[in-house]
Amino acid sequence: MISKRNILILLSITILLTQTACEALKPKKVSAKDFPPDPRKRVEKNINEGRGFRMFDNKNSGTNYEFASSNPLWRATLETLDFMPLVSANYSGGIVITDWYSESGSPNEAVKISVRFLTNEIRSDALDINVFLKKCSQNMTNCSISRNDNDLIADLNLNILKKATKYQKDMIEKNKKENPYVVGN
Repeated sequence: MISKRNILILLSITILLTQTACEALKPKKVSAKDFPPDPRKRVEKNINEGRGFRMFDNKNSGTNYEFASSNPLWRATLETLDFMPLVSANYSGGIVITDWYSESGSPNEAVKISVRFLTNEIRSDALDINVFLKKCSQNMTNCSISRNDNDLIADLNLNILKKATKYQKDMIEKNKKENPYVVGN
């Protein structure tokens, strides 16, 4: 059997919770100046502020199952390095590693490139590119490997970012949908 004291405690907690919930339901006081009367201007303001309802926008979901072909940085990197044999291209790990590559004119020198993706955004610091040079003696017995920090890294970075920007612009143009609201007129 429930005592009067327990009933009183339960009733007090219920009243407190109800009062707290009512506070959250009270409308906020806003100024009419913040919301233009013209619906087109309100839509434009909400779009510019990134607010609104979107049916199939998965940007806030916990996991992102984006295909590698839809990532402009990934596509640009693979296209830039397509002349070299790849040892590893792991999209989920965010790394591309080439095999040792040498041109027919210099068989004693080879180059290996690794590209690590730090972000999916197209920015100057999105990629960590390493270039390794292998120089061997004439009889290919003594080889030395060194990390190269010359203009090749900057050229690769610039080339990949330019291609990625182009891919992203093309993708945006392709996926652009007609907005039912005329914005700005």
